[in-house]
Amino acid sequence: MAKFIFEKIIKANRKKVFDVTTNYENFQKILPQYYPSTRTISVRGNNSLVEEHLRIGGRELVMMAKHVVDEPILHEIFIVGGDAKGTHIITRYDQLSNGTRLTLEIDWKLKGIKKLGFFGKDKIPNEYSKMIDEFALLAEN
Repeated sequence: MAKFIFEKIIKANRKKVFDVTTNYENFQKILPQYYPSTRTISVRGNNSLVEEHLRIGGRELVMMAKHVVDEPILHEIFIVGGDAKGTHIITRYDQLSNGTRLTLEIDWKLKGIKKLGFFGKDKIPNEYSKMIDEFALLAEN
């Protein structure tokens, strides 16, 4: 439906950036404006199943997300249920001499009424950019 790629240089080491951006268990505490609710269903090794409510673009999406981590270089999210079932998100973390390059690739899939007008006027890319900025501030402090 819609694909986006974001890249941001964060002035913090890769491990810290990775830890902040993969701490989905605490997203509702650290970014409540985007994540009003998260609940971890199960964790097995580097795989987790998480129920997430994501508020973005003026809408709230309810999703079941499978998180797969390869610390500290890769975080993949597969939306396996809910409003965005089929969405795939890949976050890569590259260590640089002055920090970390975070590359976020999102392939959105929305069903039914949710997709109508959801991606208009660059709303979602702008919202994701703001969310990445919030994560960067957390990692840099």
